[in-house]
Amino acid sequence: MHTQNPDGYLSAAEIPLSRLYLYMAGVFFTAALVWVYNLMNYSVFKIHWLMAALAFTKSTSLVFHSINYYFINTEGHPIEGWAVMYYITHLLKGALLFITLALIGTGWAFVKYILSDKEKKIFMIVIPLQVLANVAYIIIESTEEGSSEYYVWKEILFLVDLICCGAILFPVVWSIRHLQEASSTDGKAAMNLEKLKLFRHYYVMIVCYIYFTRIIAILLKITMPFRWQWCYEFLVEVSTLIFFVLTGYKFRPASNNPYLQLPQDEDDVENDEVVTESGALEGISKVKKTSNGRERQKESTL
Repeated sequence: MHTQNPDGYLSAAEIPLSRLYLYMAGVFFTAALVWVYNLMNYSVFKIHWLMAALAFTKSTSLVFHSINYYFINTEGHPIEGWAVMYYITHLLKGALLFITLALIGTGWAFVKYILSDKEKKIFMIVIPLQVLANVAYIIIESTEEGSSEYYVWKEILFLVDLICCGAILFPVVWSIRHLQEASSTDGKAAMNLEKLKLFRHYYVMIVCYIYFTRIIAILLKITMPFRWQWCYEFLVEVSTLIFFVLTGYKFRPASNNPYLQLPQDEDDVENDEVVTESGALEGISKVKKTSNGRERQKESTL
């Protein structure tokens, strides 16, 4: 049974959360609109629209989260319809985030256009695990903190989330290997080295984001006075916003972005569409001009 304090049913640490989530929803929605406005002015990849969908989904999830906390504070319990809408958008946001990170990490659309078998396996493992992690989070949200189930699901959430975060880094590492190999073999060293540098920056960004939201922010939460515990959620949301903005800036659809510069001639277009089995040029397609047109010959490298 919930007891009401003078400001509502929530604790002093949780009362600011409703307004916090609403304000952050507005910020994410504004960022999404700015991103879409930029997309309208350039030719873009499909993944750019996926990034827009992620930002809008994140904003919608925060709106429902805010409404959920508002009713818990005023009524003493969540309204089922609003809670369900929050859980659905939260699940969708979690899946979209990891799909987007994995696709950018594999270099899909930017470096190559088809996923290799190993990369597809990463998706088949990471996405169901991420859904499980979100389900665990939802169960934790709706379970009393003192119950034994609460701590079991909390441990499951932490373990699964850690596995997902680790697995999501593999495609980035593969892409770095792929670009290192390509920079010394295909004659476009400058362009590939530029892409490699950006991939390394992105790798560092993901690691920093994961460390901050999973470890540093939690340590700050433990050391903060009880009344300021909501600052943990604020730090997580702000770090997520910064991560989204930096990712958008790095992969913005601008003509002067070295990561998205188009090849100069048809040979480069053909060579850019090379797809490898492991991300390290195990099998490359080579284009050769003949008197009758173009002929593709496949050569396997050891």
